[in-house]
Amino acid sequence: MKQYKFILSGGGTGGHIYPAIAIANELKSRFPDAEFLFVGAKDKMEMQKVPQAGYKIIGLWIAGLQRRLTFDNTLFPIKLISSLLKSRTIIRNFKPDVVVGTGGFASGPLLQIAAIAGIPTVIQEQNSYPGITNKLLSKNADKICVAYENLERFFPINKMILTGNPVRQDLIDIDSKREEALQYFNLDPNKQTLLVLGGSLGARRVNQLIAKEILTFAAHNIQVIWQCGKLYFDEYKRIEENGNIQIHSFIDRMDLVYAAADIVISRAGASSVSELCIVGKPVIFIPSPNVAEDHQTKNAQTIVDKKGALLLKESELDSQFSVVFESLVKDPEKQKQLSKNIKQLALPEATKQIVDEIVKLIR
Repeated sequence: MKQYKFILSGGGTGGHIYPAIAIANELKSRFPDAEFLFVGAKDKMEMQKVPQAGYKIIGLWIAGLQRRLTFDNTLFPIKLISSLLKSRTIIRNFKPDVVVGTGGFASGPLLQIAAIAGIPTVIQEQNSYPGITNKLLSKNADKICVAYENLERFFPINKMILTGNPVRQDLIDIDSKREEALQYFNLDPNKQTLLVLGGSLGARRVNQLIAKEILTFAAHNIQVIWQCGKLYFDEYKRIEENGNIQIHSFIDRMDLVYAAADIVISRAGASSVSELCIVGKPVIFIPSPNVAEDHQTKNAQTIVDKKGALLLKESELDSQFSVVFESLVKDPEKQKQLSKNIKQLALPEATKQIVDEIVKLIR
């Protein structure tokens, strides 16, 4: 049997890295003898997270253009040429059967060189509004696996397959883990639990909101698990002294924290949205306004339009948060309806379907 070789590229944020790792794991389960190589951006989080998952990674000297005039922007053409040349060397030496890109700046040069070399390429687009890298790459990609409907205005319709986003398989049946989760996080089973997720790095505005609303949560007898991000952990750790609140820089057991949660406040990155559809908890999305094309708001809006979640913009937090949050906490029927509706939007077989499409290209 042929020993296949796969290159995967995606990074910058957990939303690009973890889907790539999930795809690699599924490929590895089908082709145990296959060889894998990841390509990321130097000094980004994938350079740590990918080796922790057991895969080799090579870093490119690449970064995106800043929205304002900076010295780094003047280096962009040099970085791009450097990354294209290094990608050509990687492709030539590794000789992959397929190259898969899950987004992030490193995937641009790599997939472009792979396409020029005639190697099949697959794009996995997580968002409801694609980034510029994937829009440019789509012209030469063989397949484009998308997580949302109605992306024909961005991608060639004959290349698109609706698969959903890869998610951790341990999230599929969290209801059975409720008891274990309450013990793991040392929670009171007689209190509602609020889970706050700000993304892998944290979210300043969300953190400021939670710190301000601690007395509100206490008044409703709510216990809080707050993932504030590593950038903010030292700033907020002391708040734990108030009781009924746990603060984490990062949460390893996402299956258990979702199982413990009754209500979730979250950013609206693509991976988070896909996970929350699968776990089916009532959600208040607070999208980051600081991302390209405001895609987090668009991600959240697709769920809200189908009555599967609530949405608050950062600009509305001071005036609207207390009203929206209290109306949800006091209305168990509303919580049940949101849970039911968001769960109907889940695509739990995404990873397998994406790998099915990859396999079609090599057989």
